[in-house]
Amino acid sequence: MGREVFVIDGFGGRRVIDGSIKVNGSKNDAVQAFAASLLFKSGYGVTDVPDIDDISKMGALLEKLGVGVLKNNKKWSFNTKNITSHVIDPEIACKIRASILLTGPLLARSVKVNFPHPGGCVIGERPIDLFLDGFKQMGAKVEENEVGYKITAPKGGLNGVTIFFRNQTVTGTETFMMAAVLARGTTVLKNCALEPEIENLGRYLVSQGARITGLGTPTITIKGRAGKPLEAKKPYKVLPDRIEAGSFLILGALAAKKLKVEGVRVQDLESLLAHFERIGVPFKLGQSSVTITAPTKPLQALEVKTHEYPGFPTDLQALMAVLLTQAEGESKVFEAIFEGRLVYLETLVRMGAKTQVMSQNRARITGPTPLTGASVESPDLRAGLAYILAAIVAKGQSEVHNIHYIDRGYECIDERLASLGVKIKRLT
Repeated sequence: MGREVFVIDGFGGRRVIDGSIKVNGSKNDAVQAFAASLLFKSGYGVTDVPDIDDISKMGALLEKLGVGVLKNNKKWSFNTKNITSHVIDPEIACKIRASILLTGPLLARSVKVNFPHPGGCVIGERPIDLFLDGFKQMGAKVEENEVGYKITAPKGGLNGVTIFFRNQTVTGTETFMMAAVLARGTTVLKNCALEPEIENLGRYLVSQGARITGLGTPTITIKGRAGKPLEAKKPYKVLPDRIEAGSFLILGALAAKKLKVEGVRVQDLESLLAHFERIGVPFKLGQSSVTITAPTKPLQALEVKTHEYPGFPTDLQALMAVLLTQAEGESKVFEAIFEGRLVYLETLVRMGAKTQVMSQNRARITGPTPLTGASVESPDLRAGLAYILAAIVAKGQSEVHNIHYIDRGYECIDERLASLGVKIKRLT
């Protein structure tokens, strides 16, 4: 897998794409939905699941715990009647950071959990202290060893407490909301992340018997079920992937005569679309679609600062930077979520971009500059797709290596881009 490469013949700045593309289910929503299976007695299903590597790994982790897992196209079914292990497989978990989502529901269900240091893309520090501290607050005993951590809930299960997140955290909010569903007493989570995937998870759990209030706000209150699992009455429906939608919209802004991105929730894209209005990208909104058309005037530079939802998504920052290389004037990028996430800019410079990294979180991009093809190495999922976009815009041929990162988050990206007229091949 690691030896596979995308070979892309760029458009040389021409606007060639003219068509439509449908957005798949959300990776970030699906992985938490898989973890939530542990809260259910049995017979739990998830629909609209994307066919990507991170999803396969989460399914494999659940199987290692004794969960019966069945995949049927975009629908997955889980039988959690007999959880036979409390050890989250380290070999698989080290390759996917979302594995930490399993800790909360597994600890609440099985009273103990062993898990390794989580893996995934290397994009700066992602401390897990807040998870360990939160479990301790709920009465659990935490022991660290060479492999990872061993956590044991108190007799009778986790206790409801008030947890204040020092920084908004998506995985933290999701993990402790799930853990609290089966805990004893009431748990209050403060300074919660506001991502729509969190609200989708919470509303589904409520529809299946959980007692959760405050969804969509910074304070979420959960009245625990004291170890009594939920019973699924209907499957979990995964949201459309707003990051994938944003990725395709930026592609359209770069290289399309006209591109219709279908199957989206328009309300989840407001920040990106507000930036499009400032930079000069024309778009039209449908009920569940956004159509990008070629701008009639040069794109204009602007400042992009990432922020927790509903602000500009950090996962679109690298892709937006590619668009800024084609805008007139000096743009600024401020990465406020993850340190070290601007390293990809060195590669864009090799392709012709004019950038200046001011610090590990700030950079300037001066444009417009024509890009030229190059051989590049994907450092992570989102930067990898940014390189694909840069290669599409560039003149000449590019090779994008380490594409296993890209496969983690984008289903059949080469085939879907080829359907739009992009000249892309996957070679081994």
